Amino acid sequence: MDFGGCEYPVPCGKDKYISKNELLLHLKTYNIYYEGQNLQLRHREEEGELIVEGLLNISWGLRRPIRLQMQDDNQRIRPPPSSSSWHSGCNLGAHGSVLKPSTLPDIQVTEAEATPNAETPGNGAAAKSQPEETPQLMRTRSDVGVRRRGSARTPSEQRRIRRHRFSINGHFYNHKTSVFTPAYGSVTNVRINSTMTTPQVLKLLLNKFKIENSAEEFALYIVHTSGEKQKLRASDYPLIARILQGPCEQVSKVFLMEKDQVEEVTYDVAQYIKFEMPVLRSFIQKLEEEEDREVKKLMRKYSILRLMIEQRLEEISEGPTAM
Repeated sequence: MDFGGCEYPVPCGKDKYISKNELLLHLKTYNIYYEGQNLQLRHREEEGELIVEGLLNISWGLRRPIRLQMQDDNQRIRPPPSSSSWHSGCNLGAHGSVLKPSTLPDIQVTEAEATPNAETPGNGAAAKSQPEETPQLMRTRSDVGVRRRGSARTPSEQRRIRRHRFSINGHFYNHKTSVFTPAYGSVTNVRINSTMTTPQVLKLLLNKFKIENSAEEFALYIVHTSGEKQKLRASDYPLIARILQGPCEQVSKVFLMEKDQVEEVTYDVAQYIKFEMPVLRSFIQKLEEEEDREVKKLMRKYSILRLMIEQRLEEISEGPTAM
C-alpha cells in the first residue's frame, strides 16, 4: 500500500484532528500486527478525504438483558387460522360470515435447520439452533420455514433463509431465548469505516443482531487492562480511535456497555485501582502528611506577611502629622 501523499488534517472527534501521515503510520503498524488476518484495514481517498474501512472488534460488556426483535427485515410469517376454521375447511369473512370453502394449501411449520455459518459475538463460529417445542408466538424467518408438505427447499431458498438468521452466542429468536444477556467479554465485529461516528456504529451493531433495545441506552468505551475507561463521544470515530489506541487487544478493547451503568475512569485513577487496600491506605497517609506540611508552610508564610503589614501600618500611624 502507498502511504505517501500530501499532508492534511483528519478529524478524529469534535475539535480533534490528526495529520494524515501520522494516521497512516498508525495504520501501517495496525496492519502489520494483523498480517494475514481479516482484521487488516484498507484505506482510500475520495474527493480529498482519507477513508479507512474494515472490521472492528467490539466486546459485549452488558449487565442487563437485551431483547431480540421478533421480526426480520419486516417479514413476518402469517399464523394459521384458528383451529375451528382450519379444520372445518371454511374461511371466515371480515365480519365472521362464512365464505365459500376454498382449496387450502397443505402447509406445515417446520423447525429451521442448523446454521453452520451463523455469526456469534464470541468468535464468529458456527451456532446450531436447538430443537424447540411447537412455537406459540408469531415467528420469523430466523426460526421457522413455511412450505408445502413434501416439497424440498431449493439451494437459493436455503441461502435466502440463512441470510435472515441472526444469533448472539447461539441465541436465535424464539419465545425462550429472545431476552438474555450476552456473555461478558464475548466479541463480535462490524464492518465500518472511519467516517462513521459512535451513534452510527451503535445502530449498525444493534441492527446486525436485530436487537430491539434503543441505541440510546448504550455507549462505546475504550477499556484498558489498567482499569482506565474512556467513553467515546457522539462526535468520535470509533475506527480511528481503535487505530490510535493500537491493535493489541491485550492492552485495550472496545466495549459495548450501558450508558448509565459505567463511569469513566481516568488514567490517574486507574493506576491505583489494582493496589491492595493496605498499600492504598499508606498512599493516603503520605498524601495527608504532605498536605499538612503544605498547609503549615502556607500558614507560616502568610503569618509573616500579616506581621509585616501590621508593622508597616503602625509606622505610618506613628509618623509625623501633616503641618
